Amino acid sequence: MRHRVAHRKLGRITSHRTALLRNLATALFERERIRTTLPKAKELRPYAERLITLAKREDDRLHARRLVLRDIQDPAIVKKLFDSLGARYATRPGGYTRILRLGPRKGDGAEMAIVELLGSEYKPKGGDEKGKKEKATGAPKAKAEKKDAKAKGGKKDKAAEKAKAAE
Repeated sequence: MRHRVAHRKLGRITSHRTALLRNLATALFERERIRTTLPKAKELRPYAERLITLAKREDDRLHARRLVLRDIQDPAIVKKLFDSLGARYATRPGGYTRILRLGPRKGDGAEMAIVELLGSEYKPKGGDEKGKKEKATGAPKAKAEKKDAKAKGGKKDKAAEKAKAAE
């Protein structure tokens, strides 16, 4: 029975597992969206959410920053965590991450997942592409219209020249 056994070991010794979670959390805060295996994603979620909760602290920010610096070694990521991410989730009472299942990995069949911070969802560039397509297709239409106008104008000019010559 697994009574009071909290976390997954992920097939690693304690120090390796801690380093893995620190690296995953650093990558998540840097890119705001990472792809990993499902068990790692499920272990990362409470770890990262605890760090975001520390970043939201208003009363003892220096102590909270030092607690986060124990786990996240990069000062630039800690600055981003406290300045932008902490402010983004200031009114949210929890649940800062989302896990999206991707299905099995081709090589070994491991279940894959995407872990992303809420508010950093993937936004396809559909609107921009449509604008580019319209601009791209608009230019050839304009060129075609100019060619048609020249061709029509050329016929009118020839007809006008014949009329003038007949007079």
